[in-house]
Amino acid sequence: MPPRPDRLVHAPAAEWGPALALLPLAATLAYYVLPASLQAQTSVQFAPQLLAYAALFLWASRNSAVRFRLGLDRAQVRTGLRQGLITGLALGGLNTGVILAGFPFLGYDITFLRQTPHGLLPLFVMIPWMIGIIAFFVELNFRGFILGRLAALECRLWKSGAASRFSPLALFITTLLFAFDPFMVHTFQHLHWIAVWDGLIWGAIRLRTGNLYTTIVAHAVEVLIMYSAVKMALD
Repeated sequence: MPPRPDRLVHAPAAEWGPALALLPLAATLAYYVLPASLQAQTSVQFAPQLLAYAALFLWASRNSAVRFRLGLDRAQVRTGLRQGLITGLALGGLNTGVILAGFPFLGYDITFLRQTPHGLLPLFVMIPWMIGIIAFFVELNFRGFILGRLAALECRLWKSGAASRFSPLALFITTLLFAFDPFMVHTFQHLHWIAVWDGLIWGAIRLRTGNLYTTIVAHAVEVLIMYSAVKMALD
């Protein structure tokens, strides 16, 4: 019998320091009360993510079964590759249409994407290397560490087993944290709203299956599709 999804999210042994996941949340909230001159600085935009990785390192140094807790159990690699490919293809097709047709139809400009850090990098650097690296570290941060730790905290609040397993508060908070990440908003402007439904879907998958490989692959495949299609359209 396969392990229950909730056991994949919350490892059975006691966990040290899940509240560390609140640090990047506090840093993101603090960013939005800073003056515009500070918000425009790249180092300030990256501060919440850097703080999250520092918290992740500290948390990992004090806990056992770290791979398991993050959703990186080796036994789930094959399933993650298959499910992630399907999810990435579906979201990649949907979001490519939203970017190339939906936003321009509503009067939004997308030509600024040529001047983003991603748009300025050579194609052979972005595909597949940089996209794969970004997908891995972003998912490790948001769905592996932050969502997993917030879910571990939230499970203490609910008497209902279903609510504990689904962790709606953790999912909602992590989704907004992802979609309104300062670097994301500054770089992708109005397009950052796409990250809301992406974050909900990837987060729900992570909570339901405990498999971070699925969201890493889905993230990478989706961005590969979007990046390639948008680059061809703008060039």
